[in-house]
Amino acid sequence: MSRLEHCSCELSLLYEISAILSQSLDIETVLNSVMETMGRHVGIQRGIITILNRSRGDITIGEAWGYGMGEIEKGHYQPGEGIIGRVIETGNPVAIPRIADEPDFLDRTGARRNQDTRSISFVCVPIKAGTEAIGAIGIDIPYNPDNTLDGIMKLMMIIAASISQAVRLRQAREEEMVKLREENERLQAALQTQYRPSSVIGNSKIMRLLYQQIDQVSSTGATVLLLGESGVGKERIAHAIHYNSPRAEAPFIKLNCAAIPESLIESELFGHEKGAFTNAVNARKGRFELADGGTIFLDEIGEMPMAVQATFLRVLQEREFERVGGCRTIRVNVRIIAATNRNLEKLIAEGRFREDLFYRINVFPLVIPPLRERKTDILLLANHFIERFSKEHGKKIRSISAPATHLLMSYDWPGNVRELENCIERAVILSTDGNLHSYHLPAGLQKTRRDPNTRTGGLQETMESVEREILREELKRTGGNVSRAAANLGITERMMGLRVVKYGLKDKGAEDVDD
Repeated sequence: MSRLEHCSCELSLLYEISAILSQSLDIETVLNSVMETMGRHVGIQRGIITILNRSRGDITIGEAWGYGMGEIEKGHYQPGEGIIGRVIETGNPVAIPRIADEPDFLDRTGARRNQDTRSISFVCVPIKAGTEAIGAIGIDIPYNPDNTLDGIMKLMMIIAASISQAVRLRQAREEEMVKLREENERLQAALQTQYRPSSVIGNSKIMRLLYQQIDQVSSTGATVLLLGESGVGKERIAHAIHYNSPRAEAPFIKLNCAAIPESLIESELFGHEKGAFTNAVNARKGRFELADGGTIFLDEIGEMPMAVQATFLRVLQEREFERVGGCRTIRVNVRIIAATNRNLEKLIAEGRFREDLFYRINVFPLVIPPLRERKTDILLLANHFIERFSKEHGKKIRSISAPATHLLMSYDWPGNVRELENCIERAVILSTDGNLHSYHLPAGLQKTRRDPNTRTGGLQETMESVEREILREELKRTGGNVSRAAANLGITERMMGLRVVKYGLKDKGAEDVDD
């Protein structure tokens, strides 16, 4: 092809792209048509337009030509990752004569897996809005040792500039969709859970007193400190306070201080500016900014590093802070609810928690009682969990057997409500007859049984315990009729009689069998 013909081809391509951009406002149609036009004029093997999503901080394929759907779905990159990530991060174009010679070429889509990569050249140029790279165009073309790729790179830069406005609109739309999805998930979670004091299960005297305190503090903006063992339901209480306060329509943001590495917790709380540290490719809001106007719940506050406690103290006092790497002071209107299962006064004595911070968060302490101190709530909670897990697992559970009830009430529940919840879910899954029996409960609960009619000895004890409970339940259903119970269990009346004697059930009426 002569130079004149080559120029004519380029002008024809640019003219068609200009016509596409002027004739349609549909972002999807515009970018797709641009890729098809490039394919016809430039002779590319395949091409993609990638777009940076600033909300998520990742890069995805917006439009593609010559790729399969499965390959497009695999095209996810981080800024700085591979050739595409490097182009978007630096804003500089890259031309690779043979991709086989470039170690940073990822082929994340797998489109070139069955090709000789020594015969493929790759050109990638940034798509910019002002000085900011918002995406990139990348194309595969046949390798030509006489081609420096400079001409195709310049042409691609012109095309990138031409479509930058369409890509910016696509970027803004996708980022808005991400925000809408996140907000929808937050609202759905709030609606489904219905956190209200009435949903905090328990009717014991100690819990009724706690409800009164929740009602008193909810209408205020006071800082609340929730104290109690692990698993007692501190987060549920925090939800109840928030959703019964004037801030109920505003965000409820939570952070577990023990779950975040010390090097990241300050960034999680207060956010960071772009370039504040390695991989901080975009500015990011922290939990306090996200909670503005609402409530922030800081669980396991006793695990907060000493280095962060001083900054947190300032937020408590002034409701202001700076992002990591920033100098602009940000003010927020946030209610703070903190929780811990640690003895903060002991941590203060050990030099692991600031005394002045303790006095700041200890404005309105609420002690959540352990389950062993509210035994009358155990069956209420158990029935609540049975109803919930029956729906989740498609079971119809009618009742809890007397021996199972005895075990539930005799156990100390060191894991509190969370342990009871897990225990009931397990039992619901194991049940096959619509009832929860003692042998459906974990082995740890079985150790609380002290039955003189059962022998110790591991497997033997467990088997006899199960057999005894089955007999008791069947006698209960038949009103103490041994003959009918034997027939229902598929054993002879003589075998049934021997077992009734063995387990001390002889001559007991229906009411006794039910004890």
